[in-house]
Amino acid sequence: MDFVLAPVEVRILGSLLEKDITTPEYYPLTLNALVNACNQKSNRDPVVTYSEEAISLGLETLKNKGLAVTVTGGSNRVPKYAHRIGERLNLRRPELALLCELMLRGHQTPGELRSRAARFYEFGDLEEVETTLRGLMERQPDPLAAQLPRQPGSREVRYAHLLSGQPLADVTADTPVITSLVPSPADDRTALLEAEIRAMRGELDQLKEQFAQFRRQFE
Repeated sequence: MDFVLAPVEVRILGSLLEKDITTPEYYPLTLNALVNACNQKSNRDPVVTYSEEAISLGLETLKNKGLAVTVTGGSNRVPKYAHRIGERLNLRRPELALLCELMLRGHQTPGELRSRAARFYEFGDLEEVETTLRGLMERQPDPLAAQLPRQPGSREVRYAHLLSGQPLADVTADTPVITSLVPSPADDRTALLEAEIRAMRGELDQLKEQFAQFRRQFE
């Protein structure tokens, strides 16, 4: 992919997608509504407390990546915001449902995904979930999901999205779980800058490869 998302960007994008599907009458979202959606306590893991400044900054970087837009005019008295992930990545409704859940609630098993994604899309059975996950994992040139190593003592595997790059190793049952994050504005800006640097490095590598291929034509 030509972008890498910071955690705040993932939460913004997942929240916009969630509200688009579950409460279309209130979508697109105002900045205040989006802040509330990102920081809500239900259907979120981890629970966070992002500032309005962090959400605004995240929206700007998402717009630069073609994943979000500002909606103005018409009956809108204030600017509202909408996602463009479906169009940007050419995703179908089942794929969007699973990706949204992975963005909002982290690593999950196929069974958890089927149950939790039912509010977005009704999967016929577990096999349909697994088939959709395989499609996300096998996308070319850039996979959007990955299967994580099986946890000790667990019979089910978990899956993660790859919008932020390769996921960290899954936690074990003994790992403390953070249930509330309160990032400072400085932390938010640092995370976004780090994500932008990773994206630029990826673009630079692609340009180097393209240049090398171009030179080989004349050798």
